[in-house]
Amino acid sequence: MLNALINFFNLQTVINVFRVAELRGKILFTLGMLVVYRIGYWIPLPGVDQAALVQYFERAAATGSAAGRAASYVAIFSGGSFSQSSIFGLGIMPYISASIVIQLVGSVSPTIKKLKEEGPTGQQKIQTWTRMLTVAFCIVQGGMWLGFISQQSLVFDRWANDPLWWVMGIATLTAGGVFLMWLGEQIDRFGIGNGASMIIMAGILAGMPMAVQWVIGNFEPGNSTKMDWMDLILLMGGFVLVIAGSVLLTVAQRRIPIQQAKHSRGKRVYGGQRSYLPLRVNHGGVMPIIFASSLMIFPSVILGGIADAAQQAPADSFLREVVGPTRWMADNFTMGEFPYVLVYIVMVYFFSYFWITVQFNPEEMSKQLRDHGSFIPGLRPGPRTAEYLETVMERITFVGAAFLSVIAVLPMVVNRSLDIDYSVTQFLGGTGLLIVVSVSLDFLQRVEANLMMRNFAGFLGGQEDGGGGGRIRGPRG
Repeated sequence: MLNALINFFNLQTVINVFRVAELRGKILFTLGMLVVYRIGYWIPLPGVDQAALVQYFERAAATGSAAGRAASYVAIFSGGSFSQSSIFGLGIMPYISASIVIQLVGSVSPTIKKLKEEGPTGQQKIQTWTRMLTVAFCIVQGGMWLGFISQQSLVFDRWANDPLWWVMGIATLTAGGVFLMWLGEQIDRFGIGNGASMIIMAGILAGMPMAVQWVIGNFEPGNSTKMDWMDLILLMGGFVLVIAGSVLLTVAQRRIPIQQAKHSRGKRVYGGQRSYLPLRVNHGGVMPIIFASSLMIFPSVILGGIADAAQQAPADSFLREVVGPTRWMADNFTMGEFPYVLVYIVMVYFFSYFWITVQFNPEEMSKQLRDHGSFIPGLRPGPRTAEYLETVMERITFVGAAFLSVIAVLPMVVNRSLDIDYSVTQFLGGTGLLIVVSVSLDFLQRVEANLMMRNFAGFLGGQEDGGGGGRIRGPRG
């Protein structure tokens, strides 16, 4: 990893990237599409009082309300800050949600499983269904968003009750979500990297300048209410350590040795090679944190609504008796409180195991090894191999879920203990950091593959072609 960082800042390596015409075109195309995305983010939605919207979410973030937490979570996928209601206000989230739903349904639906086996034709049909479901999610989420801001009096009075404004708003948000879906697909085809992931990463990194600005504005040694040198060193050191830990968590593997059976054809013996089967420690990626974060929004919203309704009820009514316990539960299920953190960790573990149950099929993997004439040394092919793979995956998932839990709760712990704004601490962990790390690694690996195909020095420590010494050698030299 250190070698990769050294090569990343090597000017010659960067020059090599732009010396390859095809790679240069892909990178410039990707950057151009991301610029288009960021321009569209600043085009406001007509009829919305943007100043009142900014003030509302600033208050919600300061008080730690459910609306503020929901806005922080959705902002990861909508790009930057949810206090800016733009034509791209829904972001890439509807497409991500549709993809996840299709993926989950595909694990239990024989129709989708059959389409996956048909190759490109089946994948094209699945992609069509994903697009149709994306449009449906855009319409539903757009209507919910307009209803929310209308209820909070964040829409100009002359537009709030106008049906045409509702139709225009939902159509605009739907068109923006579908356009971002198309933008991501164009990056997949003509650019480099995963299009949807690149859009999400661009939205997350757009908030980094504001976080740096907050640190600079609150750095004042000698003032007990501001950050001093020790706080700054701890913050920067924690940032570096969490980034390193996230990289290790993303690339960590459990390598299971695989032996290929020998077979004879005439006088020649084929096979017998020894390889390995890589099982990722964090097989679920960022999905367990996404599921846990989205579900943890609802308890405080529901409990807070019940407490408010009970407090407004008559003094002699039954609802007044539940005000105390409900209010206590609502207060303790706010972000950073111990019950919230404890349940959050449990949810991360649950969804980590749920995701490998859906995505990891040891029986199918064991069958493929047997069909290809391979086996795990010391294990009989078939059910015994499948049982061993399942046991190993369960054990490494426990470790992966522990790392995910630490990264997930770290921003809340730093926010409460050091009184640092959440917009800064979210870069110390959580969903956003894992997305940035995984997408950056994927991007570097794709650029590396393009460079190595042309015998150029890559980010991961290759040698440049020169005098024959940098030639990529095979197993026989």
